[in-house]
Amino acid sequence: MSVEKDCQHLVEEIVKVETKAVVENSEENPYAYLERDFSSENFKIEIKNLPKYYGISEFKKLLNQKLNLNSNKIKTPRRNSPYAFVCFRNEEDRDNAIEVLSKFKWKGNELKAAFAKPSADPLVAKRKGALEECSDRKKAKTDDLSVEERIKLSTTPLADVDYQKQLESKQEQVKSILTKLANDLSHQNLEIKSYIEAQKKKYDGLPCELMQIKHCDQIDGYRNKCEFSVGVNPETNLPTVGFRIGAYVNGTTGVAPVDHLRHIPESMKLAVRVSQDFIRSSNLEVFNAEFQTGHFKQITARVAPDQLMVIIGIHPQNLDTARIDELKNNLIKYFSEGPGKEARVTSLFYEEIVKKSPGEEPTPATHLWGDTHIYETIMGLKFRVSPEAFFQINTKAAEVLYQSAIDLAEPTQHSSMLDVCCGTGTIGLCFAKYCGQILGLEIVPQAIVDAKENAIANNITNSEFFTGKAEDILGSVCYNSKHEDVFAVVDPPRAGLHQKAIHQLRKIKKINRLIYISCNPKLATKNFVDLGRPESKYMHGDFYVPVKAVAVDLFPHTQHYELVISFKRWDLIKKELEN
Repeated sequence: MSVEKDCQHLVEEIVKVETKAVVENSEENPYAYLERDFSSENFKIEIKNLPKYYGISEFKKLLNQKLNLNSNKIKTPRRNSPYAFVCFRNEEDRDNAIEVLSKFKWKGNELKAAFAKPSADPLVAKRKGALEECSDRKKAKTDDLSVEERIKLSTTPLADVDYQKQLESKQEQVKSILTKLANDLSHQNLEIKSYIEAQKKKYDGLPCELMQIKHCDQIDGYRNKCEFSVGVNPETNLPTVGFRIGAYVNGTTGVAPVDHLRHIPESMKLAVRVSQDFIRSSNLEVFNAEFQTGHFKQITARVAPDQLMVIIGIHPQNLDTARIDELKNNLIKYFSEGPGKEARVTSLFYEEIVKKSPGEEPTPATHLWGDTHIYETIMGLKFRVSPEAFFQINTKAAEVLYQSAIDLAEPTQHSSMLDVCCGTGTIGLCFAKYCGQILGLEIVPQAIVDAKENAIANNITNSEFFTGKAEDILGSVCYNSKHEDVFAVVDPPRAGLHQKAIHQLRKIKKINRLIYISCNPKLATKNFVDLGRPESKYMHGDFYVPVKAVAVDLFPHTQHYELVISFKRWDLIKKELEN
C-alpha cells in the first residue's frame, strides 16, 4: 500500500472511531441519528480541487453517468465552490468513488477525494449550543416573538402593509429585474446593444414596455391549497396542525397555529381545527422529525366553491394492516358523521408519507370517502383537480394571469400555441378559443391524462397533449403544428427551464415568439439572458428579445408575484424596424 493510501486509511479509521464514540450517547448527541435510521451521511466523501467554473448538473452527470459512481446526494457551499461533499448509499460505493476520483482530471484540474465526517444533526447541535449564534439582527428579533407572530412574519410578511403599497413595491422590484436584464443583454449581445440602449431611453432604463401590475379584488383568504405540518406547539406543548416555525436545518421543529393568517380561507381554517381535534384525541403520536417516530405528519387541504378536499398524511411506522384500516375507518366516521362533519369535507384521502430513495415515486393518496376530485373554474372552463395535481393557488388571480398572457401573445385562429410544462392543461385550454391549435407537453403522465379529460369536459377539440421532457419532445411536438404562426408559452417550476429546453426553444425556427411566465423572476433571470445571448458553440439557434412585460400579484401580503414577459425573435424585430 502506498504512503498516500496508508495515510488516507488512517484518516478514515480516526473519523470512524470519533463518529462511533459520539453516536453511542443518544439524546444529546448530534450524531445519534446515524444509527436510528439509514442516512447517506454515513458514506460521505469530500472532493477538492474542483475547476473554477462548473454547473451542478454537469457535476452530477460526471459522477453518475460518465464515471458510474452512484452518488446519492451532492452538497456544495456555494456556486462553483472548489470543493463539494458527496454522499453514497453504502460503503462499497463510497470507497469506489474515492479510488476513481483520486487524481482524476476534470477540466484540467486533478481532483482529490477523501473520507468525510457526517454532518451533525442541527437540532441537537443547536440545543447543545454547538452552532454559532445568528448574526442577523432580524432573525434574532424574531426569536423573541410569539409563535403566531413568527408564522405571520414568515408566511405573510406584508400583511400589515397597505395593499396599494404592496403593489407599488412589487412593481419597483420588477423594474429592478428588467433594468438588470437590459444591461445584461446589452453587454452579452453586441448585435442588439444599440437596440436595447434605444429601448432603455424609451422605457426609463427598461428593455421593453412594462405595464402596470395587475391583481384581483380578493386579497384575503385566496389560497385554494395549503400543506400543513403536524407537530408540537412549543408554547402550549400540544399537538398542533399549522406551519413549521422554522427549518429543521436551523434547529427548529415546532409548529404554530394558522387561524390569524390572512391568506388562508375560513373553510380551510375550520378543516385545520377539526383535523387537529381528531389528532389530539387519537392514541397515535404526532411525527417527530428528530427521532423519526410518531405518525401524524401532514394535513393537506384544497378548497373550491362548495368543495373541500382533505388529505391526511401519515407515517405508518410499524402499524400493521389492521391498525391502519382502523385509522382509516375512524377518519371516515369522524368527517362524515362525527365532530369533523362541521368542516363539510367533500373529499377525504389517506396518504402515507415515508422517506423515498432517489428516483422512487411517492405512493399515491388513497381515496377514503366522498368525491374523488374537486372542480375549479377559470375563464368559464371547468377543471378537475386531483390530490396531487398542480393548480395555481389563487384561482381568481389566475384568471388575470392567463388573460394577461393571452393579451401579450396576441393569438389568432391562424396560430398554433405550444403549452410547455402544461401540467393539467389549464393555460393551453384557456388559450383554446383564441387559437387555431393547442399543443401541450408535460413530463408527468398523470397530468397529461387530466389535461385530456379537461379538454373533453370543456368540449375543446383543437388541443393535443404529449408526455415527455420538454427538451426531448419539443421539436417533434412543434412540427405537428398546422399553422405558420407558432408561439410557445412556458410556465416552468420556480427554478426555471432546463438549459436544454432553452436550447430547443431557440433552435426550433417555427417558434416566432415566446411568453414566459415566472413565479420567481430572480431565479428565472438566467433563462431570460440565455434566450437573448448571441449564437455560439454553446448556444445554438436564433435569439429572442423581450418586447413587453407585466406582473400579476397572485400572492397578496407576501413578497411573491408572477412576471409575464413576451419575447420575440430578433429577425422579426429587425423586419419591423426596417418597415
